[in-house]
Amino acid sequence: MRRTEMRAIVVNEWGGPENLVEREIERPEPGLGEVLVRVHAAGVNPVDWKTRASGGLITWGETPIVGWDVSGTVEAVGPGVTLYAPGDEVYGMPLFPRQAGGYAEYVVAPARHFARKPGSLDHVEAAALPLAALTAWQALVDTAGVSAGQRVLVHAAAGGVGHLAVQIAKARGAYVIGTASAAKHELLRGLGADEVIDYRTTDFEDAVADVDVVVDAIGGDHGERSLKVLRPGGHLVTLPGPDGVPADPGGVHASWVLVEPDLKGLEEITALVERGLLKPLIDTVLPLEQAAKAHEIGELGRTTGKIVLTVA
Repeated sequence: MRRTEMRAIVVNEWGGPENLVEREIERPEPGLGEVLVRVHAAGVNPVDWKTRASGGLITWGETPIVGWDVSGTVEAVGPGVTLYAPGDEVYGMPLFPRQAGGYAEYVVAPARHFARKPGSLDHVEAAALPLAALTAWQALVDTAGVSAGQRVLVHAAAGGVGHLAVQIAKARGAYVIGTASAAKHELLRGLGADEVIDYRTTDFEDAVADVDVVVDAIGGDHGERSLKVLRPGGHLVTLPGPDGVPADPGGVHASWVLVEPDLKGLEEITALVERGLLKPLIDTVLPLEQAAKAHEIGELGRTTGKIVLTVA
């Protein structure tokens, strides 16, 4: 008889990591245009622990389950789905900003919220990509239109979004500048950064100028400060939230990007992976039942690359 329940890490109540608890809950079923994906690995992102703390702006189901990055195998397809069949390996960032429930054995979402997993990556690597890579892609390409020869500044360049933004900008022919602690400079140069600034010893606005695009993954006063380094007509893209967009950006563009599911973007990301131009860095891998520990590590803000949970 087919199992009707699954393991999931649910949010017992909004607050600290200790409120992430393992439960057996009802396994979802795919509806019209949906696929049921058996999750092999789930990426961990800052939005996970920020929403775990307070619920945030996410639309939650009856049982709150965080997590959006998943990589796995199609278990079943709903009526009308022709893109995938059971057994296909897929990855994606389904449903955001609605609840996807990535910290679980199974996820149900519209078929086109997933793409075929890059063959050169295992499930852990693939699960590290969707949310962060789509954020970088939608900021750099869809919003700022980065092109060859432009100068791009990436704040927090060794972080989950930052290290992918460096690679995507470089793949598009840009001159890439990143901010990071000195210990991470060699790594960033290996990813393609042309210039790296130690934010602990140097104010970036004193070290760089004539920038076409700034990607701000930090927030706070970084938006206002970044206006000083942009060329007229340049573009500031802020990621943490709309509060990071300067009220009066002057002669430049300023935007807040909220990442959204995007099959075309995922396929572009897959193409970069298969060409050897994009690879996720994995900081920590933990089993699903240690999701609370993963959040504790992430909230320290010292990771290089991504944290991933494996699902047996």
